[in-house]
Amino acid sequence: MMEQSIAELYENEWYVVRHSGEIPEIALHSALYFLTRDKIGPQLELTEVQLKGLQDAALSRFREIILRDILSENIGTSAYRGLSRCMANYQRYLKFCQRQSLEVGLREQVHRQLIVFLEEELRIVRGDYRSSSIDCSWNNFLEFYEQFFPNSPLSSAQITDISILFL
Repeated sequence: MMEQSIAELYENEWYVVRHSGEIPEIALHSALYFLTRDKIGPQLELTEVQLKGLQDAALSRFREIILRDILSENIGTSAYRGLSRCMANYQRYLKFCQRQSLEVGLREQVHRQLIVFLEEELRIVRGDYRSSSIDCSWNNFLEFYEQFFPNSPLSSAQITDISILFL
């Protein structure tokens, strides 16, 4: 009975981390505190598998919130937060991975999706379907891009084309 109760408590905390909103790292630390140190919690000694499960839940949530804001189909929905939020969340994700000693696994996926997003945004703006949804300056974007994707420089043609999208 106690084992089921502990398993349920762990599962509940995993769920909270996985569906935590905008800052998964805080949800992870709250879950770890509750499960291991809180006087009203189960005061568990988490196994490596349990810790990794909670970290993976946070990583999955980071992936979701980063990609959400560079998917064109989300523009105009209540979920969409904008490219500037994507950039901030990506920076948080990288710091989280560093603090947790986790491998950074999203770099290529984020880079690919970012390029697709910018190309789609350019097609829409050039077609006069709507104005640009980009909510950051060109300089802020370039600084972000060059810092986090140094091995994938933008071509001169890409720079010329996509620069029209920015504030």
